[in-house]
Amino acid sequence: MNPDRRRFLGCLGAAALPAEAYEFPALLRGDLAAFADRVVARHGLDEARVRELLLGARFLPAVLRSMAAPGTARPWKVFRPGYVNRQRIDGGVSFWRDSEPLLARTREVFGVPEELVVAILGVETVYGRSTGGHRVLDALVTLGFEGQNRPAYFQSELEEFLLLARDGVIDPVTARGSYAGAMGWPQFMPSSLRRLGFDLDGDGHVDLWGSPADIVGSVANYFRQHGWRPGEDVVLRASVADPKEAEGLVSLGIKPVAGRRDLEVRGVITERPLRGDEQGALLIFEADTGPEYWVALDNFYVITRYNRSQNYALAVWQLAQAIAMQWRSRSI
Repeated sequence: MNPDRRRFLGCLGAAALPAEAYEFPALLRGDLAAFADRVVARHGLDEARVRELLLGARFLPAVLRSMAAPGTARPWKVFRPGYVNRQRIDGGVSFWRDSEPLLARTREVFGVPEELVVAILGVETVYGRSTGGHRVLDALVTLGFEGQNRPAYFQSELEEFLLLARDGVIDPVTARGSYAGAMGWPQFMPSSLRRLGFDLDGDGHVDLWGSPADIVGSVANYFRQHGWRPGEDVVLRASVADPKEAEGLVSLGIKPVAGRRDLEVRGVITERPLRGDEQGALLIFEADTGPEYWVALDNFYVITRYNRSQNYALAVWQLAQAIAMQWRSRSI
């Protein structure tokens, strides 16, 4: 272990003094000290408290390992069975049954279908069963100051986390979440909790752990704020005449930019033609039987605002469809 790393670990593991007896430690690492200075100056936070929290954080190598090999990067044929399965379908139907009036109200208020809200909770935490075991403070400090994957983003999320603490939304010492710092049943990052968390039960604060109303309301608000289009399709099955000819469309990514004519000239046929100014993105998935093509529409792109992975978005939608099918056939 190099001397800088040893000093860093020593600083982050040091015991914090009570606020009233606090003296600024000389060994707070330079970039952490600079971060503390910035957020204190920007938001008027208590300097002693901010430094105390940073000193109490721990570096978590497991977080860096998880970030380097995210589960969403697996091939579709491996990824899908872990999320579109009997446990999550049955769990979703049970959650819908227990929360039917609440989910119906959420659809009326936000325009987001019940099955999508339920599927997000199923994919993210299996309906609250697995909300994450890492201290959020530790995860965000690790990713923001030792990680190689978007450190500026995670420093920004750490700043948002400190603001949540200031506002009394979370306890910064005990709050736990995913290896990326996502929290609660819907796994909101701190910035999403601050900006998109919705107090649907009207008790004056957003609770993503214990309030079913706030949980489903926050998920639905997330989608509404990112442009969900009620009643519109999400994704269309597609066939490709010549995979080589279609490569150019696949390379454009997940944002819908191709119109009907763009698809047709490349030999892409969808289960229904695109309408008017409707646009799509041609995506390819590695299925058991070979390449599988889908044309993702605007609502699919909205789902990727929750998680950028196309695997994630398709799994959410397929789980939603499976849950809805079982829900609607329950009394037949």
